[in-house]
Amino acid sequence: MRLALAAALAAGLAASGPAAAQSGRIEIAQPWARATPGGARSGAVYLTIRSPVADRLVGVSSPVAKAALLHEDKMSQTVMRMRALAAVPVPAGQEIVLAPGGMHIMLVGLAAPLVAGQTFPLTLSFEKAGRQTVTVVVGRVGAVAPPVAPR
Repeated sequence: MRLALAAALAAGLAASGPAAAQSGRIEIAQPWARATPGGARSGAVYLTIRSPVADRLVGVSSPVAKAALLHEDKMSQTVMRMRALAAVPVPAGQEIVLAPGGMHIMLVGLAAPLVAGQTFPLTLSFEKAGRQTVTVVVGRVGAVAPPVAPR
């Protein structure tokens, strides 16, 4: 009896995996920011977005800054230029990475410096998936990758 129950539970869990993947739910992984020096008035947030269906990131906000904006760093000949983005397309089944030196979320008018080890909320607004709030982890100044979570 126990073996039959265990087999039924395992089959149910295996079947729920694809169903969950087809639910259209956007996944936001590893939201992080660099710590900012004391007088800095801006910072940046990086993260990875995955969606089984096509969508667009159309806005961001956080209580730690007056404004949160979608930006992209792009090399133009020998000069790195930052430009605002109206939206970030999220193609179905693809991973969109917001990382240093590329697309990112710019925090403008910080209320206080971002301090390594602290966290703060960030709300992302998607055209189809709606609003999703994540917790951003602050890494060290100059970090190039998300902070490692304690085990």
